[in-house]
Amino acid sequence: MTTGFSSNSCRFADYFVICGLDTETGLEPDELSGENFEQSPLRRTFKSKVLAHYPENVEWSPFDQDAVGMLCMPKGLAFRTQADNREPLFHSFIITREDGSRTYGFSLTFYEEVTSKQICSAMQTLYHMHNAEQYDILHSSSANDRDCGGVAVGGGGGLEDCNGTSLSKLQRFNSYDITRDTLYVSKCICLITPMAFIQACRKVLEQLHQAVTSPQPPPLPLESYIFNILYEVPLPPSGRSLKFSGVYGPIVCQRPSTSELPLFDFPINQVFELLGVENVIQLFTCALLEIQILLYSQHYQRLMTVAESITALMFPFQWQHVYVPILPASLLHFLDAPVPYLMGLHSNGQDDRSKLELPQEANLCFVDIDNHFIELPEDLPQFPNKLEFIQEVSEVLMAFGIPPEGNLHCSESVSKLKGFRACDVVSDKRNGNLASSPLNSYHLLKENETIARLQALVKRTGVSLEKLDVREEASSNKDLKLQCEGEELKMHQLNIQVREVFANRFTQMFADYEVFVIQPSHDKESWFSNREQMQNFDKASFLSDQPEPYLPFLSRFLETQMFASFIDNKILCHDDEDKDPTMRVFDSRVDKIRMLNVRTPTLRTSMYQKCTTIDESEKAIEMRLAKIDHTALHPHLLDMKIGQGRYEPGFFPKLQSDVLSTGPTSNKWAKRSAPAQWRRKDRQKQHAEHLYLDNDQREHADCLLPELQFLSCLDWDWHEPFLRPSVKSVSELDLKYIQEARTLGTTIRQPKLSNLSPSVIAQTNWKFVEGLLKECRNKTKRMLVEKMGREAVELGHGEVSITGVEENTLIASLCDLLERIWSHGLQVKQGKSALWSHMLHYQESKEKKDATPGLGTPGFIQDTERRKSDTGPAMPPLKVSLIQDMRHIQNIGEIKTDVGMARAWVRLSMEKKLLSRHLKQLLSDHELTKKLYKRYAFLRCDDEKEQFLYHLLSFNAVDYFCFTNVFTTVLIPYHVLVIPSKKLGGSMFTANPWICISGELSETGVLQVPKNTLEITFECQNLGKLTTVQIGHDNSGLYAKWLVECVMVRNEITGHAYKFPCGRWLGKGVDDGSLERILVGEQVTPSMENEERLCRTPPMQQSPSMIRRFVTISPNSKPKLNTGQIQEAVGEAINGIVKHFHKPEKERGSLTLLLCGEYGLVSALEQVFQHGFKSPRLFKNVFIWDFLEKAQVHFESPEQRDLVQDENWQTRVRNFCRFMSAINNTPRSIGKDGKFQLLVCLGARDHMLHHWIALLADCPITAQMFEDSALIKDHTLVNSLIRVLQTLQEFNIILEASLIKGIGI
Repeated sequence: MTTGFSSNSCRFADYFVICGLDTETGLEPDELSGENFEQSPLRRTFKSKVLAHYPENVEWSPFDQDAVGMLCMPKGLAFRTQADNREPLFHSFIITREDGSRTYGFSLTFYEEVTSKQICSAMQTLYHMHNAEQYDILHSSSANDRDCGGVAVGGGGGLEDCNGTSLSKLQRFNSYDITRDTLYVSKCICLITPMAFIQACRKVLEQLHQAVTSPQPPPLPLESYIFNILYEVPLPPSGRSLKFSGVYGPIVCQRPSTSELPLFDFPINQVFELLGVENVIQLFTCALLEIQILLYSQHYQRLMTVAESITALMFPFQWQHVYVPILPASLLHFLDAPVPYLMGLHSNGQDDRSKLELPQEANLCFVDIDNHFIELPEDLPQFPNKLEFIQEVSEVLMAFGIPPEGNLHCSESVSKLKGFRACDVVSDKRNGNLASSPLNSYHLLKENETIARLQALVKRTGVSLEKLDVREEASSNKDLKLQCEGEELKMHQLNIQVREVFANRFTQMFADYEVFVIQPSHDKESWFSNREQMQNFDKASFLSDQPEPYLPFLSRFLETQMFASFIDNKILCHDDEDKDPTMRVFDSRVDKIRMLNVRTPTLRTSMYQKCTTIDESEKAIEMRLAKIDHTALHPHLLDMKIGQGRYEPGFFPKLQSDVLSTGPTSNKWAKRSAPAQWRRKDRQKQHAEHLYLDNDQREHADCLLPELQFLSCLDWDWHEPFLRPSVKSVSELDLKYIQEARTLGTTIRQPKLSNLSPSVIAQTNWKFVEGLLKECRNKTKRMLVEKMGREAVELGHGEVSITGVEENTLIASLCDLLERIWSHGLQVKQGKSALWSHMLHYQESKEKKDATPGLGTPGFIQDTERRKSDTGPAMPPLKVSLIQDMRHIQNIGEIKTDVGMARAWVRLSMEKKLLSRHLKQLLSDHELTKKLYKRYAFLRCDDEKEQFLYHLLSFNAVDYFCFTNVFTTVLIPYHVLVIPSKKLGGSMFTANPWICISGELSETGVLQVPKNTLEITFECQNLGKLTTVQIGHDNSGLYAKWLVECVMVRNEITGHAYKFPCGRWLGKGVDDGSLERILVGEQVTPSMENEERLCRTPPMQQSPSMIRRFVTISPNSKPKLNTGQIQEAVGEAINGIVKHFHKPEKERGSLTLLLCGEYGLVSALEQVFQHGFKSPRLFKNVFIWDFLEKAQVHFESPEQRDLVQDENWQTRVRNFCRFMSAINNTPRSIGKDGKFQLLVCLGARDHMLHHWIALLADCPITAQMFEDSALIKDHTLVNSLIRVLQTLQEFNIILEASLIKGIGI
């Protein structure tokens, strides 16, 4: 944030800097830049110094000597001889201060002859020493290669073949001889500026360098030009262009207005040429999801161009984390940072990727820019509409002659394509190309193999390339005389077109975002102090509106810091007046889209809508370049003493600091400034227009009232204090908030580019440790709030609902956090996942200790383990074992990578509520932790580690199914135990029992159960959460009657156990005569033997009680319910079903439980029919099914048929009888209660229950079998029951296969 800058900060440049060799201190090796001493002296790096900078200091941007020195020459000094390439190299860099504000640097590095005799002889001495060492090494190693024959040192040839590398290095670098070679050393000149006008700065520096190297001296001393750029050239105001003079020619720069996309002056075409569209979009996706990004290239400028382009394309979002596009060699330990970062690493061109030791790669995007190659983290979601997006960007690139798949030989391609732009050829009528026929350009491009490849890609998206839209230049532009070179204009045009296409994706995707912003109910102060507990955006509702394919990307994107900061800014600047310019531009575009698409604001479609704003943005740039708004003062002679300002050709001189240290005091050249009339007329307008701060970080130093400052730059006498804006014009409080909001959650924002004493490094690492702990606290809290949701409502989180996608996102981000914690302070990196490699070490050491024979597989229950005096339904508990859980994961064939294994293990541990406990066990091996981690690592900070494990322990309070729901195809061992009733022991039972288990994902088929043990363990594909068990027997033998208490089933990997209560007989002539029953089960809360795992949520529903439906066996066993309670039960059951269907599909639980569970619909209707049912004679059971069969007989009787009833009534009767007959004729022996359950389920599915209740209420059989007080005889109650049941009509009820086996309706 840049409040309160002196008005001078509207100058184009803040400093001019010269860096290079300090002949007084001589050659100092630069140990920090990590080069080894085996290199020949000419290839080593030496320390460079800032030799001079002008002015000494400016108050609004203090000079940072360390940072500038490091970034001007990131590799230090380089030496060359006349035989080497000494082309000047340009690169830009960025200095990000602690508060997030940025300064840009532009540096031109060139070589000058070394004139100091001491330096030359020092180099000669270094060479003698180096050659002696190399000679010894070679002689010892090449004694066996005598047959190669001797080759003179100068010659090429033979040696290369035999002892290739080392000998040829000796020849190649045995090259400096003080008598015959000229030694050159690198030097650089640099501009430090508040804004990134890269093209203009490059020209300034190149012209200054040219002035020194050309045989003719420049028209004025160098000081005049540098004074001019430092003090007399202002920043162009928003929406204006500016022309100023270089040494040899005019330089033009232009700046977008506040209603356009922010300033961006880097050539974006290079990024696409280097990487190709597909890779750029993948990299862009990684940046949006705040994944660690490491760029890798030999060219500093490429690192900078790619980094700046990717962050610029994110508009309206801003990268919130560590941002170091050029990481000086001395700061390599920053790659250890366990935070999201975007960094650029310089490669020396010799080492390949495999030699690069990176501390963590589990969540890293590695971009090898020079080799056109990008390495992505696992499970990166697709950017929405990726194929159409690639197609749209490709069309823009091809119109400029850039191949969409990039160009591996970038440098050559640029020269070939220079000046080629399809639409120029099309509209050039002299070539016989008529502008009206864009097809010509298509034929012209058809030869290009790129197009063929693109066409193949595009065919999949269903877009025809025959209609390739080559945009015609507006004819009016022909007459515009543009003030900058064609190349530069083309760069600006391509930049704006590509950026508009990218920005359009966000305006389309977030067109309705404002609807979901949660405005705080408190004042700003209290909102801010509770910021971390508050949700600022209704994510669940926003996601529920999005097309399905967008969800994987969007659910992760909404969790990022950049999205949170964007919404915070929105909340803090609610009225247009305070709006951040970025926000204002974005909101105005969103409004436009909403006006164009007159659709329901919240209804989203996944239809791809192309960008329509390109033309007007392009026109704005062309207009500015056609008519230059402002011209700065020309350079002029300064007050210099005679003899000053002369210098030796070929050497960049040390300049006269006295004339460059301060700006002009009075302005003798006022007459040359902008016309007074323009100044007066526009003053008030500009005052109003630019009063609000431009706090877009990219333009951070564009401070208050750029135009007023611009005037004060041009006309030094102009002082009208009443027009000077006070900083208070935007509430300081808001600025403080916005600033804090921007830094919220980013514990360590920027590495300080300064002296790296051990204490500084220790302090940085300490910040990392604190940051990781804070992030862990926030993540666990967020996940628990999402999962439990009760208190969330009070905290302003809106409705409680968490989608499967959202849960997966949160768990994936937890896995990423664990990887970052485990990779902090690693001694030696092994494998891509630091967490998994630690666990493998642990497994290895434990297995060595435990290598004792005779252990059965833990967790599998041998028959002998059953205790003789089993007192209740119980299975011996699964052994808690970290190693066993690792083995389960290692046995899953589908997981191929270490990162995948670690993630699966985390999911399994969360589902088992053992994550904290397992990690505690892993870290209890202190010897191993010491061996693997440095002293400062997070895992060796005991207090923080304890707190971290404590935060993870809180996950035990909720139930996750994050393993079961994700690994749906893996084989899982299940253990089944059937528990017969103790009272009427099944010891004499002779039939053969069978069982069939169904879950949300699949079912097992019939499994035979051995009748002597009544338990089995089997493996089958993941069944998901278990829902029903069918149990039965074959009715064989003398005593085929079996009273089953319950069935227990346990998943042997996740440890989830389910209890399926029965409490009924299976057998002919007992109970309701059933040989098989469908049991509905629920998950059992294991009795916790370990206090650590005590905290739990109650289970989803209580297990159905034993006495379920015993009414007919012992009428007194169940309390009789009154009609009010029965109505309530029916209402609750129906409510449960309605709620079920109102949840997103992926989150619905088991419908079977709602139909057949203890408080399900079947049970409620059973209560209805049992109310007032006439008690039968003693010892004779009468079931509801008996009543229904009598009703069926009545309806099918000839007397009923002859009665003329209306059509509807007859249809209902026919349906009722058809269903009854179908159920009675089923081959299954499901008993009378089973048949009633089936009838209710089918009636609910086909929406007939309410019709049947109406039929039965009027049926004479009801009058016979029910007492007068029965609910079914009370018309008012029956009508209200019918109304309640009608609500099921709008739902498409799909029954589980196990419920309706053998029914053909």
